[in-house]
Amino acid sequence: MNIPLNIDWQQILLHLLNFTILFGILYFLLYKPVKDFMDKRTEYYKKQEKDIADRQKQAEESKEEYEKRLTEVQDEINSRKAKAAEEAAAAGQEVLRQAGEEAQELVNKARIDGEREKEKILSGAKDEIAQMIETAAAKLAPDMDPSMAYDRFLDAAESDALQKAGHSATSDTDLADSNGSREHSAVTDSAGEE
Repeated sequence: MNIPLNIDWQQILLHLLNFTILFGILYFLLYKPVKDFMDKRTEYYKKQEKDIADRQKQAEESKEEYEKRLTEVQDEINSRKAKAAEEAAAAGQEVLRQAGEEAQELVNKARIDGEREKEKILSGAKDEIAQMIETAAAKLAPDMDPSMAYDRFLDAAESDALQKAGHSATSDTDLADSNGSREHSAVTDSAGEE
């Protein structure tokens, strides 16, 4: 078979068979493993992307949940603070009320004790004064009855007090008169010098 242009069909078919065998071998040895590797790699990256998206979604949900919890906790803290402040104010008012009651009780007790002490001192003083008067009356009038001497002493003390009151009023008048006469003499002296 001689074909013009020196083409040998047998050689062409042989080359074509070699090319087909080479293509088959290369397909199974290179293309298919590379394609499988590329598919696995693409699948891996898609899986990674999906995992990242899931994690991001989960993180956003967790963030929203934490923010919600934080808001609830903050509200709880604020309500407990308000409740504690109210309880502290109520406790403070109670302490002040109790302190006021205790202070009032102490004042009342001190007043009562003061009144008792005053009465005790006055009765003791009266007894001492009566005893001193009886002693003085007995010394002044040994033959006189003590009750009669006591009455005389009271009369004398009363008249003495009245005299002192009258004397101080008189001495105030005398003092005013003497000041007026001094002024009058000073005016007279100054007129005489002129």
